[in-house]
Amino acid sequence: MVYTLSGIRFPCAPSVCKSSPSGFNGDRRSSGVSLLLNNKASLSPASERVLVPGGYSDVPTSSTDQVETSGAVADSQMIHDSNDLTMEAEEEIEVKEKQDSVSSSVIGDGDASDEEESAPLQDTAVIEKEEVKKRTFPPPGSGQRIYEIDSLLMRYREHLDYRFGQYKKMREAIDKYEGGLEAFSRGYEKFGFTRSADGITYREWAPGAKWAALIGDFNNWNPNADVMTRNEFGVWEIFLPNNADGSPAIPHGSRVKIRMDTPSGLKDSIPAWIKFSVQAPGEIPYDGIYYDPPDEMKYVFKHPGPKRPNSLRIYESHVGMSSTEPVINTYANFRDEVLPRIKRLGYNAVQIMAIQEHSYYASFGYHVTNFFAPSSRFGTPDDLKSLIDKAHELDLLVLMDIVHSHASNNVLDGLNMFDGTDSHYFHSGSQGYHWMWDSRLFNYGSWEVLRYLLSNARWWLEEYRFDGFRFDGVTSMMYTHHGLQVGFTGNYNEYFGFATDVDAVVYLMLANDLIHGLFPEAITIGEDVSGMPTFCIPVQDGGVGFDYRLHMAIADKWIEILKKRDEDWRMGEIIDTLTNRRWLEKCVAYAESHDQALVGDKTIAFWLMDKDMYDFMALDRPSTPVIDRGIALHKMIRLTTMGLGGEGYLNFMGNEFGHPEWIDFPREGNGFSYDKCRRRFDLGDADYLKYRGLQEFDKTMQHVEEAYGFMTSEHRYISRKDEGDRIIVFERGNLVFVFNFHWNNSYTDYRVGCLKPGKYEIVLNSDDALFGGYTRIEPSAEFFTFEGWYDDRPRSFLVYAPSRTAVVYALAEAEQLPVKDSAES
Repeated sequence: MVYTLSGIRFPCAPSVCKSSPSGFNGDRRSSGVSLLLNNKASLSPASERVLVPGGYSDVPTSSTDQVETSGAVADSQMIHDSNDLTMEAEEEIEVKEKQDSVSSSVIGDGDASDEEESAPLQDTAVIEKEEVKKRTFPPPGSGQRIYEIDSLLMRYREHLDYRFGQYKKMREAIDKYEGGLEAFSRGYEKFGFTRSADGITYREWAPGAKWAALIGDFNNWNPNADVMTRNEFGVWEIFLPNNADGSPAIPHGSRVKIRMDTPSGLKDSIPAWIKFSVQAPGEIPYDGIYYDPPDEMKYVFKHPGPKRPNSLRIYESHVGMSSTEPVINTYANFRDEVLPRIKRLGYNAVQIMAIQEHSYYASFGYHVTNFFAPSSRFGTPDDLKSLIDKAHELDLLVLMDIVHSHASNNVLDGLNMFDGTDSHYFHSGSQGYHWMWDSRLFNYGSWEVLRYLLSNARWWLEEYRFDGFRFDGVTSMMYTHHGLQVGFTGNYNEYFGFATDVDAVVYLMLANDLIHGLFPEAITIGEDVSGMPTFCIPVQDGGVGFDYRLHMAIADKWIEILKKRDEDWRMGEIIDTLTNRRWLEKCVAYAESHDQALVGDKTIAFWLMDKDMYDFMALDRPSTPVIDRGIALHKMIRLTTMGLGGEGYLNFMGNEFGHPEWIDFPREGNGFSYDKCRRRFDLGDADYLKYRGLQEFDKTMQHVEEAYGFMTSEHRYISRKDEGDRIIVFERGNLVFVFNFHWNNSYTDYRVGCLKPGKYEIVLNSDDALFGGYTRIEPSAEFFTFEGWYDDRPRSFLVYAPSRTAVVYALAEAEQLPVKDSAES
C-alpha cells in the first residue's frame, strides 16, 4: 500500500532516542510491513556495469588540517583494477545494456562483505537506448585569469593564490585516493543501501558509535538480529543475503533505521544516505524508507532535458503551497496544473523549493533533515521524476533549490549528533552552530563531508534529472561570520581575509567543477548577498565557478524606495542599483522573491496597495488612487528590473499578478492554519478582477524577452535618467525602453535618443487596456528617427509618455524570434 500522509506535521523535538517497536525472536522476516508495496515477487537479479571507486590508505591534507578518510581500504590489486577502468571506457557503455558485474573489494571488514562480488545495481531511470555522454573534468588550470579581468585583485593575490592552491591540492588528493571526482561523487553507490544480485549491503560512516545494528520492519525491529561490523575508519557495514525465494531481505517501502550505542547514549537514526523518509499520520518522528521498487514500477524518463537558454526566466515555486486550496499540494497536481501555467506565462525555467526532506514544514525547506530524499509530503520519488519529465516535455528547465549551507539541528531525524558527537558532519561547538538560523554548519574541510555533499549534488542531477541548482545561503558558507551583522560595502578587504572560510569556497569550486564536468548544460546559481568578486568566473580561471549570482540588492532597494514618497524617488539611484554588478559575472535579477512574500515582510503589491486590494480590485467597482498607482508601478518596477537588472530574471509564483496575501506556513502561532500557505491563481485568471491585467502584462513581458532576447544583448546604453521629468530611457539590443515615473506629468512629443535609424513600433505598453491601463497611447503608431545627436545618441524620435507608464519600442527591421501565443505554448 502507499504510505499516505494526512493531518498536520509538527517540528521534531531534539530528542536523541526513541524506541521503535521491536521483537526479540532474532528472525528476519522474508516479507515485512511495506509502506509502499506488498512485494512478494523476486526483483530482477541483473546488475549493471559501474565504475568502481578506487581505494586509499593514506590521509590527504585539507586547507585547514588533516582530513580523516573512511572510504574503501583495499588491497593494491583493487586499486590497480579500478584505475584500469578509465572514464572514457566507462562512459561509452550504453546504460541500458546489462554487463557482468565488476569484481571489487568493498568498504569495511564485515564477515559478509568479503563474499560480495557484484557491484550494486543502479536505479537510474533512463530513456530507452540513451547513451551516456562522455563526461570529462577540465584540468584545474592556472587560476590566473581573474587578475586580467579585475586588476584590483592583484592586491589580494596571496589570498587568492592560496585559495586556488588549496583547490588544486584537493583535486589532486581526490584523483589520487578516489580515482577522481567522477568516482568520488558516486558515494551513494557505496554508502547507504546498495543492492546486488545476491543481496543488500548497508554502510554508514559513524566513527563516534561504539556499536550499531540495522533495524526495521524486515526484522521486527530486533536490535540483536542484524548487528553491524566496523572498520578502522568508522564505517559500519552489514550484508543481507536474498531470501530463499530470491526476494530481497528488505522489502521495498518498508521502514528502516540504524540503532547505535554512542557517546550520547543509545539512539535510533534515519540512515544518512536514505533515499526516502516519511512521517506516519499522527506521529512526530520520521521513518527511513527502503526505496527500491521493482523495475516494472520505476519511472522511466521519456523526454530529454532542454538546452540551456541564453536568457534565463525563472518561475520560483514551492510544490506544497501551489494549490488554490488550503492544503499541501502534490507533485502530480503541480505537474498537471502548475507547469502548463508556467509555460503559458512565458517562463523557460521552474525553480522548485523545499525538495530535500525537512521535518518542519514551516522551515520552507531550509532545515533539511534527509539530504538525498525528496519531500514525502508531496508524493513519492517517482512522482517527482514524473513532474520533471513533464517539465522537460514542455521545454522547461527544472532547477532545484539545494541547501548545502547548513542542516537541521533535529537530532531525531537528521544528521545532527548522528553518531553521538557534534563534530561528525559539522564543526564542533559554536563554530558549527548558526545562531540566527538555529541550524548546524558543515565542516567543509572534512573528507567525508565533501564526499557526502558532492555525491548529493550529483544524485539530484543524475537520478532525478534536475537541470541545475540554486545554491542557498552561499554567503553564510563563504565567511566565518556567515554575513551576520555585517554590512558589505564592496571593500575587497571584506572578501579576502581571515573572515573567509577557504574550505567552504574550495567546496563550492569543487561542486561547480563536478556539476559542469558531468552535466555541461547544467546551471548553477549562487545566493550571495556579499558581492564576492570572482563568484561567477570559471574555476579554471581562479573563480568560484557559478553561472549566475542572485542580484539580491535589487529587491532590497525597491522596498527601500517604496517606503518613500513619490517625490523622493531618484532615477539615478534606481539605475545605479540595477546596473551595479561585476563585469563578466552574470546575475539573476528579481524585484521580489519568496523572501519578500513571507509573513513579517510585504510583497511589492502589498507595499503599493495594502488593504485596498481586498475591496477595490474588481473591474466593475470604482477604483482608488492607491490602486491606480499600485497597478501602474507594479508593472514598471518589474519591467525596469528585467530590462536592466541582469542576464536572468526570477519571479516567485503568484507575485506576477500581485498576490494579495502573504505566506504563512501552518504553525502554532496561527493555529496550524494552511489558509495563507497557498497560491490564489484563480485571482490572476479571473477576467473580472484587476489581477488579470497584471498577469497579462507579466506574460507579455516574458514573451517579448523571448522574442528579442534583450536581457542578454551585448548592446546596453542608458541615455537618460532625468530627475526632473522622472524619465528613464535606455537601449537593449534593437529595443528602446521609455519609463515615465512621474505621478502626474505626461509628456507629448518627448524626444528620446537611439542608435539605429528607421521606423520604431510599440511591442509592449503598460498603459494598454489589456494590462489594466488607460489606453492613452495608440498601439499601431509608428515612430521615425531624426538624424542628429541627442542624449549622446546619433539619432532620436518623438514619443508620447503618459504618467506612470513604460513603453518598449522595437526597430521595425530588427530580426526577432517568433512569439508563441498562449494556445501554441
